[in-house]
Amino acid sequence: MSKVLVIPDLHAPFIMDGFLDFCKEKKRKYRCDQVVMIGDVVDNCAASFHTSDPNGHGAGDELRLAIEQLKPWYKAFPDAKVCIGNHDRIIARKAFDGGVPSVWIKHYNDVLGTPRWEWGDSFEIDDVIYCHGDGPKAHVRAQREFKSVVQGHHHTVAYVQHFAGADKRLFAVQVGVGYDFHHYAFQYAKHHQRPFVSCAIIDGGELATIYPMKLENKV
Repeated sequence: MSKVLVIPDLHAPFIMDGFLDFCKEKKRKYRCDQVVMIGDVVDNCAASFHTSDPNGHGAGDELRLAIEQLKPWYKAFPDAKVCIGNHDRIIARKAFDGGVPSVWIKHYNDVLGTPRWEWGDSFEIDDVIYCHGDGPKAHVRAQREFKSVVQGHHHTVAYVQHFAGADKRLFAVQVGVGYDFHHYAFQYAKHHQRPFVSCAIIDGGELATIYPMKLENKV
């Protein structure tokens, strides 16, 4: 049975200052032996399908900054499992729409310099599904799959919800985010509910806990 640190949507190069140290401290304190990054590791704001901010970084500069910002994350968590998020897929989707065969597209590890990260649409550890979470929130997915589910994607909520049946108990975990919402990339949501900055730990597929990060001087 594993103790899994769940790292939420990072959206590099817009990661919250201090969030790496926060995640490292939780992994050390609770002696986690596995790490799952829940997706949207990179933001790809400049390359997105939405109108780009003309005052922001170009796609090349944004990628270079993301690669640099992720270097200490790879050093800290070299054997992480990484769920592929919708923002991570943007470049491949644009290539597909442009008629570019997948053989021309580099693997995430080759681009980001993370050779040991294991990327996948989802992972299953101790009968718990880990996925990015495009679509419904975690409690809906858990009931639909009839399995415990941990996911990200929905930035403004973080929770653990339990379900009990005649002979089985399930939980649904919606983990928050790890980015700094003050960056221009998130101004589309500046009048929305604020994102919830947190990580999660799943112990043996049975106990799930959300850990919010204390935000100093952040309003």
